[in-house]
Amino acid sequence: MKIPVAIVDAFTNKPFGGNPAAVCLLEERISSEDMQNIAMEMNLSETAFVEKAEDDGHFNLRWFTPTLEIDLCGHATLASAFHMTHAGWALPEEVIHFNTKSGELKVTVKGEWIEMNFPLIPTFSEPHPYFKEAFFGKRIVGISELRKNWIIELEDAEAVESVTPDMLVVSENSEEGIIITAKGNQPFDICSRFFGPNVGIDEDPVTGFAHCALMDYWYQKTGVFTLHAYQASKRGGELRLEKQDDRVIINGQAVQVLVGMLDL
Repeated sequence: MKIPVAIVDAFTNKPFGGNPAAVCLLEERISSEDMQNIAMEMNLSETAFVEKAEDDGHFNLRWFTPTLEIDLCGHATLASAFHMTHAGWALPEEVIHFNTKSGELKVTVKGEWIEMNFPLIPTFSEPHPYFKEAFFGKRIVGISELRKNWIIELEDAEAVESVTPDMLVVSENSEEGIIITAKGNQPFDICSRFFGPNVGIDEDPVTGFAHCALMDYWYQKTGVFTLHAYQASKRGGELRLEKQDDRVIINGQAVQVLVGMLDL
């Protein structure tokens, strides 16, 4: 069986920036084991698998890291929608409906920007059992817990950008990973990084799901409904966020860098 695959850089407008995801558009159903093996072979933070659903205009979407299937991935969803419009699976400006483990996700390609309607992830102020006053030498000013992850706020963007975590310590003190954040430097309202060694990603370049939680965290702190966000990885990525009740509208850009064929 031959399966088309594309690599798309998400949350960027230039090649080799943002977060790369592999996207497989499935004409035939394959097993979860095959999906996991393909994700391991692609060796990117996420590989997305899209198949047409029984409902017209709806698609089933699943995401795999090199080691496991996950419940929600923003950059691979954005990459999927972008590639689908290039491959003729969807039209620009139409709403793409994805059936996922996190419920229905709606995505629309609007010119150079892609709009995603995601669930807001609630965050709760809780002390971390290990990181109390400092995160690898950087002063902590706030901590919140979310499902299987933590948000740790540092005192400024420079601290977020310059910190060098020990991934063994991070893995021992988180279920999935840790998001660090701070107020951003202009033109950005916030900045962040995400470390997820327990899901096979030491540092994710740009993380959509993290911003579903960061929107809640910063809304609770500031009351602001919109954020211009920057993820300060080596590749870097830009996101525009808007809170709408219990949803987050995430806008980002994408660039397709490779199209090929898997021989399964």
